[in-house]
Amino acid sequence: QVQLVESGGGLVQAGGSLRLSCAASGRTFSSYAMGWFRQAPGKERDFVSAISGNGGRRYYADSVKGRFTISRDNAKNTVYLQMNSLKPEDTAVYYCATARTYYSGSFQAEYDYWGQGTQVTVSS
Repeated sequence: QVQLVESGGGLVQAGGSLRLSCAASGRTFSSYAMGWFRQAPGKERDFVSAISGNGGRRYYADSVKGRFTISRDNAKNTVYLQMNSLKPEDTAVYYCATARTYYSGSFQAEYDYWGQGTQVTVSS
């Protein structure tokens, strides 16, 4: 059974940084792309970033490009999301997900397992 456990969320002031982690188990981690999504209160869940199985391809939503960095450590079965220059509009529950294939993009249907989410709150 695939399990994804996020951590690293919290409260931070605008302009600050956080690093989210997502530990995966139950699947050959390096064989699958990973993604981060977020859901703000009253809004739909949106794509944030994705990374291919070996980390060679990375994708970002325009809203986070240049501020967020996705990475993975396949030896630790963990994917990270480094978030810098945080803004109040980044406030959301952040979810990691594992894709069905080695490469993935921004569509939620490409992902088959999801974590429980971690809250990120950015104060102004």
